[in-house]
Amino acid sequence: MRFYTTTHEYYCGIDLHARVMYLCIINSDGEIVFHRNMKADPESLLKAIEPYRPDVVIGVECIFTWYWVADLCAAEGIPFVLGHALYMKAIHGGKAKNDRIDSGKIASLLRGGTFPMAYVYPARMRATRDLLRRRNYLVRKRADLITHVQNTNSQYNQPLFGASNITHKCRREEVLSHFIDPDVYMSMKVNLDLIDQFAVQIRAMEKHVLDNAKNHDPQSLYLLRTIYGIGKVLSLTILYEIGDIDRFPRVQDFASYSRLVKCARESAGKRYGTSGSKIGNVHLKWAFSEASVMFLKGNPEGMKYKKRLERKHGKAKSLSILAHKLGRATYYMLKREKAFDMNKFLRA
Repeated sequence: MRFYTTTHEYYCGIDLHARVMYLCIINSDGEIVFHRNMKADPESLLKAIEPYRPDVVIGVECIFTWYWVADLCAAEGIPFVLGHALYMKAIHGGKAKNDRIDSGKIASLLRGGTFPMAYVYPARMRATRDLLRRRNYLVRKRADLITHVQNTNSQYNQPLFGASNITHKCRREEVLSHFIDPDVYMSMKVNLDLIDQFAVQIRAMEKHVLDNAKNHDPQSLYLLRTIYGIGKVLSLTILYEIGDIDRFPRVQDFASYSRLVKCARESAGKRYGTSGSKIGNVHLKWAFSEASVMFLKGNPEGMKYKKRLERKHGKAKSLSILAHKLGRATYYMLKREKAFDMNKFLRA
């Protein structure tokens, strides 16, 4: 956990919502100099902080509406800090809670040096990252439709067909022939038509993101594609979820952010298990978990290495260790700008 410890003359805490925001500005002595509810727009914010512009910092909790505040502060040269929502217990744990109280707590945390920091993703690549996340959302929806077709087929005790039969247009008539009832037939036809539409949109999004990646960071994209088993989608996911690898001073920080390690929970010399499983980047966790499985396909050397891990740690844990190892390799590759070396990876 990182805290914002830079001192300023004024500290501005904002309890931000979609249409309104509550501002609290305190000075270095802890006295409130401004406390008001107002419209959430750039003009209102700049007008409110104008008397304190020479030395003020703005803090906002990490919710979905923080983009415009961060971009405004970057354009105006105002220090901006994003608060990690899961670490801001002082706000969510109070007996009384409202916008006025929350904004005051955010300003006090900034002043006291206990404001937990989250990463402010740069605007240059942020929209493409969000587009890629949207693509993953549509892929899951498409998978739900395929699953519904398969479950309905089983519900009526029809002969099994694979998922590939559903996704290939040449097999559609064969799939629909399993359903005699007109209503069920219509339901399945709608599912298949939606699957086709999702496929078209997903391909268009992938092409758009790939074109952007070639302009944003082609070197890192190339390095990620050298890892055995990491293809187009996984490389794009890892690239855009990391953003700037230099924001991680140590490989341990990167592994923790990617949810590849478990954090011990200890007190008085006793261990009580692990904690913090929801803190970190879930998209990187998914990407490296998928990469560990794809790494083994058609890779005899990789399978041999996994067998060694299985004998020592068990089957489930061996995949987690492999995902962690791929994450560490990715970190050093991007830091050193060197391609993936299979022999070195298996020897380490």
